[in-house]
Amino acid sequence: MPKRVDHPIILGIVGDSASGKTTLSAGVAQILGEEHCSVFCTDDYHSFTRKERNDAGLSALDPRANYIDVLEQHLRLLRKGEPVLKPVYCHTAGTLGRPRYFKPTDFVIVEGLLGYTTRAMRDCYDVKIYLDPEDDLRIKWKIHRDTTKRNYKLEDVVASLERRKQDSPNFIHPQRTFADIVIRFQSPQEALAPEEPNGADVHLDVRHLLRPTLPHPDFTPLFNGSSNAGLHLELARDRDGKPVDVLEINGNISDKRAERIEDLLWNLIPEAGHLRDQVGRIDIANGANSASKSHPLALTQLLVGYHAVKAAMGVRAY
Repeated sequence: MPKRVDHPIILGIVGDSASGKTTLSAGVAQILGEEHCSVFCTDDYHSFTRKERNDAGLSALDPRANYIDVLEQHLRLLRKGEPVLKPVYCHTAGTLGRPRYFKPTDFVIVEGLLGYTTRAMRDCYDVKIYLDPEDDLRIKWKIHRDTTKRNYKLEDVVASLERRKQDSPNFIHPQRTFADIVIRFQSPQEALAPEEPNGADVHLDVRHLLRPTLPHPDFTPLFNGSSNAGLHLELARDRDGKPVDVLEINGNISDKRAERIEDLLWNLIPEAGHLRDQVGRIDIANGANSASKSHPLALTQLLVGYHAVKAAMGVRAY
């Protein structure tokens, strides 16, 4: 893929614990091509083990429990295309591991809890995404993930959620302000299908709040002369009163309508056409044995990938 900028494209994906950051990151990395794209987890910059945090009465969401200054320095180095010796945090055991050498690729997805905490960090990104799922969904995802993948007992997860009640609004939610796109997965208004097991949720709706800080694609051709079922676009006001575009994709959108959106986006980024067969591999989220496909998730991954490609081509908002 040709590039017109002389630095790695840094794509940020920030959100609360279990908000879907890893799922979105993995899908976007496949769209961009895994040989060109790497994922950089900012949660590795925790400064204490899980036990040490518990003893100190701190959560991982608190900047005081993270090497924010080192993360800031490393993001600046990555932006320049320089390698870093990156810390490693083991989520399964809650321990600090051996640092590893990380050399930035053409695209670097920086995902984690505190990626937009300081101005210096925010200045390092080309595209900033904030994940803001419906809280009941996020809690369900967290319980499932932590009890099946991180060796937590159910009561420990519930206690952790209770302890973090103030940390999320104090440290995580304020970062929403700095995102170019706010993505909210939410339960469908109607019961369109039985709930999927193990948190798969392939029928969720998604709402994209598109701020004018990025050159978003023109979606109006999708609303010309055909049914708009499953798709809605409107001009709205954000929490701060500023105008934003809101694109909503329903979990029951038809294959045909979803393919029209894919076609529109791919036609706008012909430089990445060879990556098209990577779109929609939602088994990243659902497990290797699941053949289910979530159109809202696949289209969200593609929209984020679109902006990364445009950034690499030097396209900016006016």
